[in-house]
Amino acid sequence: MKQNFAKSLQRVLVYEGGYSNHPSDPGGPTNKGIIQRVYDGYRKAEGLEPRSVRELTKAELTDIYRRQYWDKVQADRLPAGVDFVMFDSAVNSGPSQATKWLQRALGSVQVDGELGEATIAAAQAHPDHDALIAGVLSRRLGMLQNLRTWSVFGVGWGRRVASVRAIGQAWAAGSVGPPPQVSVHEEGGAAKALPSDVALPKVSAEAGTTTAIGGGGVAATIDQAKDALAPVVGTSKTIDLIFTVLTVVSVAVVIGGAGWALWAAMKRRRAERAWSGEATADLDSGVPA
Repeated sequence: MKQNFAKSLQRVLVYEGGYSNHPSDPGGPTNKGIIQRVYDGYRKAEGLEPRSVRELTKAELTDIYRRQYWDKVQADRLPAGVDFVMFDSAVNSGPSQATKWLQRALGSVQVDGELGEATIAAAQAHPDHDALIAGVLSRRLGMLQNLRTWSVFGVGWGRRVASVRAIGQAWAAGSVGPPPQVSVHEEGGAAKALPSDVALPKVSAEAGTTTAIGGGGVAATIDQAKDALAPVVGTSKTIDLIFTVLTVVSVAVVIGGAGWALWAAMKRRRAERAWSGEATADLDSGVPA
């Protein structure tokens, strides 16, 4: 709703705190929720020289938040409460990712990260905005729990999501709602939660499969050694023992490669569910659903 931008921004700024540059935060140098590269892009578009985000002015801050987050999720056209939830989600994880969570929660529109007329209409027509808010935030929490930095920032993110839910659902019911949780930024909740930071296996499932079928470097080396010994097997107990050991190791490598392939494929599927907004978490317990 149009009249909700100022009070939404006021609450988001409580979560964001002041200047930070945590080594684990993918956003890098950040001042009041505005990261350096976003500030650089804004200054360039305005025909201004780049400068440290520490020098961000109040007018610039308001303009960036409105243009790059509030307007990108068309919050002026969203129901009360849903607008705040989408705004905060966009600030923390980007407008496209926030839109995917909304589209998944609606369940009746295409999930493409583009907030068009069909998504707006579905949100406006939704019969239960409390449930819609919970649906968006359960997906948000579901992605957060799959980020590499969850162990670092998870407490703050969890409290931020809980606070946003309380405020959003209160606004949806026509109430002022509770104040924002002031400790969020102190507990890491201001760190950018970007979908690009979703945890992935260091070695792909394809690499594990290659090893399992004998194409990996280790497996290939063992097979070459076995081939070299095969003609003289039976001529010496030592050679027979070496050949047996190589056979056992070869089998272990194949089994290990197959196991890794299955684990990596599962991990990749979890990442894809997080990216797409499909992953959810129980908002009351914080446990993945």
